[in-house]
Amino acid sequence: MNVKLPTLSEAKTQAKHIRAQLADQGEKIGHAQSLERVAHGLGYRDWNTLSPLLENPPILEWIVGNRITGQFLSQPFAGSIVAAKPSADGWTHLTLDLDEPVDVVTFDSFSNMRKRIRGVVGPKGHTAEKTSDGQPHLQIDL
Repeated sequence: MNVKLPTLSEAKTQAKHIRAQLADQGEKIGHAQSLERVAHGLGYRDWNTLSPLLENPPILEWIVGNRITGQFLSQPFAGSIVAAKPSADGWTHLTLDLDEPVDVVTFDSFSNMRKRIRGVVGPKGHTAEKTSDGQPHLQIDL
């Protein structure tokens, strides 16, 4: 799903048109209801989910094959996007193939190296999940 989002102004204009069309058909709805219909039409759960994306659209498009850098479990990495599946709420499920494996264990007594990692990142390029020190599990450099 790679739908080009309208601007905030365009979305509000669409909502006004919906209200006018329905009023012509004898059905009256409020402004909030028309905004909800715009959000649903674009595949979003509701207006409150859609509107932040319209005000601050994502900077990056997650395209398979793109090179990226960032940090995974506070360790720097470089790699490529292997899979990107956007969800309706503005977050994207990413699978990354790292150039060099990163150790996902912080203990000195053993290691667990990963070359392929997955994460769900938001429009600002980081996961909601955080490590014990408050850092996102996965942070993509934008």
